[in-house]
Amino acid sequence: MTRTLFVTGASSGIGAATARAAADAGWNVALFARSKNSLENLAAEIGPAALALPGDATQLEDQERAIAQAAAHFGGIDAAFANAGRGMDTAGTVEGDAEDIAAMIDLNVKGLLWTARAAIPELKKTRGTLVLTGSAAGRMHIQGSIYSATKWFVHGYAGNMAEEMREWGGRCTVVAPGMVDTPFFDEGKPDKLQAEDVAGAVMHALEADPRATIREIFLMPNN
Repeated sequence: MTRTLFVTGASSGIGAATARAAADAGWNVALFARSKNSLENLAAEIGPAALALPGDATQLEDQERAIAQAAAHFGGIDAAFANAGRGMDTAGTVEGDAEDIAAMIDLNVKGLLWTARAAIPELKKTRGTLVLTGSAAGRMHIQGSIYSATKWFVHGYAGNMAEEMREWGGRCTVVAPGMVDTPFFDEGKPDKLQAEDVAGAVMHALEADPRATIREIFLMPNN
């Protein structure tokens, strides 16, 4: 039976690469992001195994609606990848713009929580897997970094969810990459990790034998 993966932040970068990798591995993919055109283009590229579901990850009702549509369309949800996230235009507690700080926290923390909240009722039915995009920045102290602090939350939450989900046979993994060459950065980083590297780590966690939970994958570029 074909399995289904729900991906947030699916319109580009790590999310899009993971959707392609999952589809290549025989999964159905439910694509969630704000960019309707980008999602529809990616869904057309992947084919019938993909479903475009535009929405705002910071809005619980958008994610709940998308999960329901994906479950109805594909017959269930076997995994969810809470990948949507962002940084700040100007770093710093005082230097950063207050609205920019709030928007980043909304997406990196609340948006990730809403993915888990919306997906878990479906994942319980399939003993499924929740994957969260963490960061190397969430495994170290970086001077004044609010972005890093949001990723510390992700790492702590992933461990807590792994303990909760094991009670009903579910799994939770945090994938923590270092610098990745994605649209997250204004300038290209071709010598760093590629989105496909992170997608491979996500697929490794998803396709591990059900007896094993890979709780964290930490990726760093060699350069």
